[in-house]
Amino acid sequence: MKLHHKISGEGSPLIILHGLFGTLENWGGQIAAFKEHYQVISVDLRNHGRSPHSNEMNYAVMAEDIIELMDDLSIETADILGHSMGGKAAMQIALQHPNRLRRLVVVDISPVAYEHRHNDIFEGLSAIDLNSLTSRSQADTLLKPYVETIDIRSFLLKNLYRDEHKNFQWRPNLTGLQNSYAQLISAPFGNKFLKPVLFIKGKNSDYITSEHQEAINQLFDKVSFKMIEGAGHWPHAEKAKVFGSIVLNFLR
Repeated sequence: MKLHHKISGEGSPLIILHGLFGTLENWGGQIAAFKEHYQVISVDLRNHGRSPHSNEMNYAVMAEDIIELMDDLSIETADILGHSMGGKAAMQIALQHPNRLRRLVVVDISPVAYEHRHNDIFEGLSAIDLNSLTSRSQADTLLKPYVETIDIRSFLLKNLYRDEHKNFQWRPNLTGLQNSYAQLISAPFGNKFLKPVLFIKGKNSDYITSEHQEAINQLFDKVSFKMIEGAGHWPHAEKAKVFGSIVLNFLR
C-alpha cells in the first residue's frame, strides 16, 4: 500500500495523519508552520485522498502502511501527529512499533471504542447521485438534510473532484469505509508505549472525557494533556495558532 504523501521542509521527520473523510490537504496551515522546524510528511491514509483504495481497513494495517512509508523514505524514527481516526492509527503505530517513534501527539481522540457517530454522514454522501450532479452547491443542498452544520458539509465536500471527463467523483472509498466502520470506531491495542505522548482536546468536543483516563493510562506511560478553549473536534483548524504553539512546545 504505497500511500500518497507530501514532504515539506527539512530537519527531523514529523508525520501527520488526518481523520476520517480527511486528506493531507486539511493540514495546509499547520504544515506551513511546522515545516520551519521539521521535515513534515503529510499523508493520505488508505481509502482517503489520493491514496489507493482497499477493502481492508483497520488500525493494524494502517499502522503497517505508515511503517512501509517510513521504510521507503529511509526514516528510522519520527514524531507522529494524528487527529481523530489518524490519532488512533498513530497510537497503533506506537503500540506495535514503539522503536519507530520518538514522540506522539494525539488530537481529540481516545484509545477507546466509540458508538456509531457517522451514520447520517454516510447516508447523506451516498444519497448524492454523482451522475446527475452539476455543482458543489447542489451537492451541499443535497447533503444539508443529513448534515446540518455548514462547516462539516464544507469539510466533507472537499472530497468531491472532477475526473478527466469532468464528472464528479469521491476521493474516499465510501463503500470501503462504511464496510470497515466497526473497525474504525474500535480501540487500538498493544503493549504499553513508554515514550512521551501529548493528548490535545478541544474543550467543546466529547471525544476525550475523564472516563477515558484509565484506558489512556493503561496504554501510555508518559502522558500530558492540553485543552484548547473555544475549539471542538478540529482544534488544529479552529484555533490554529494556539494548536501549533502547543505542538511545537511539546516536540521541542
